[in-house]
Amino acid sequence: MPTKLYRFFSLVNTLAKMELKEEASRFVLRYFWWILEPVILIAIYYLVFEYFLRIGAEEFILFLFVGKIPFLWFTKTVLVASGSIAGNKGLINNIDMPKTLFVYVSVHEALYKQWVVFLVMFGVAVFNGRWPGLNWGWLIPLLAVEYGLILFFSMFSALCVSFVPDIRMLIQMGMIFLMFTSGIFWDVENLPPALRDLVLTWNPLAFIVDAFRQVLIHESVYDRFQLLELAALVIVGLLLIHLLMHKMSRTIAAKVVEA
Repeated sequence: MPTKLYRFFSLVNTLAKMELKEEASRFVLRYFWWILEPVILIAIYYLVFEYFLRIGAEEFILFLFVGKIPFLWFTKTVLVASGSIAGNKGLINNIDMPKTLFVYVSVHEALYKQWVVFLVMFGVAVFNGRWPGLNWGWLIPLLAVEYGLILFFSMFSALCVSFVPDIRMLIQMGMIFLMFTSGIFWDVENLPPALRDLVLTWNPLAFIVDAFRQVLIHESVYDRFQLLELAALVIVGLLLIHLLMHKMSRTIAAKVVEA
């Protein structure tokens, strides 16, 4: 079993790096786009909310960076990974392999891009006077839980899209909904207590965004018990989705090939 897992993740690592090189080769600026794209997006939001609408919060550029970067990691990865199985129709038609492989490759490709973007976010925090301290260590479990959450929703989305390709359009619209309901442009801490607790309980992205801000902006610690609850749900969800995709492997292959 350990040998199989090692081979599986070695293959994931190799394929993800190949995808990164292929993607970078299409652009003149190559790998620099990993940083430039999110920075441009945040700059646009900053101009609109701070100068045009004049509804920006205090230290709004830091507020946006710390909220938008973790959110972009989730949304971009899930959107790309949702088509990862259906997009490998030719390979699936010729080789019998775990369908989770394609999802893992997409998720890890995004992960390799994201660590550079997170360094930029940390740099913005330092530039705004938030020097690394012991509380920054709480970012490690937070990043691990978000990674698990991304992996679960990526697999679930890829499974659904394999059977009904149109679901990908619904996923795109759902991401827009999440962007405006997860506290990216507004502070969840300003909500009435009852509504705040409701949002943080039922919207895991809102909790994750707020947790990043607690550590990097307010220099405090998020609700660790709530993170533990979320981690438990993510682990159970991942176990179930892996089992489901393993059981449905041939059905998924047949459906993708027929499409």
